[in-house]
This record gives sequence, structure tokens and C-alpha cells, in this order.
Amino acid sequence: MSNDSERITILAHEFTAAALEFHRGKMAEKGYRMEGSITPRTFKMIEGMAPPEDLFGGEPLFSVTFIKRDAAG
Repeated sequence: MSNDSERITILAHEFTAAALEFHRGKMAEKGYRMEGSITPRTFKMIEGMAPPEDLFGGEPLFSVTFIKRDAAG
């Protein structure tokens, strides 16, 4: 996983997988902290003027965002 991005968002089918990524991915060592909480969300994509379409079949996924410690919040 690149540590060049200011923010990295992880998607997971299970809460535990998302929660463990901070340690498994050594995010603290890479200079990241968790931003906000781990929550289930649905995702949609907009292409041009078309209405939004479901991503991942409309299935809610748990998401967690990590932000560089020195990045503006």
C-alpha cells in the first residue's frame, strides 16, 4: 500500500477486517491515523450527467479512512 497519499480509504465486508487494517498495514509506522469511525456505507458512481449507479452491487461495505498525521484535517 502506498504511503504517499494524504488519505487512504479501506473497504471491507466485515468490521473486524477494517478495524485490524491499522495494525496489519502498519499505518502508524507509515505516518497515518484513523479519521472518524468505521461505518457501513453504500457506494455510488456518477458518470457525466447519468444518474448515480450502485457500486459493489449496492452491498454496504465497512469503510475506514486513514489520514497522514501532518495533513490538514
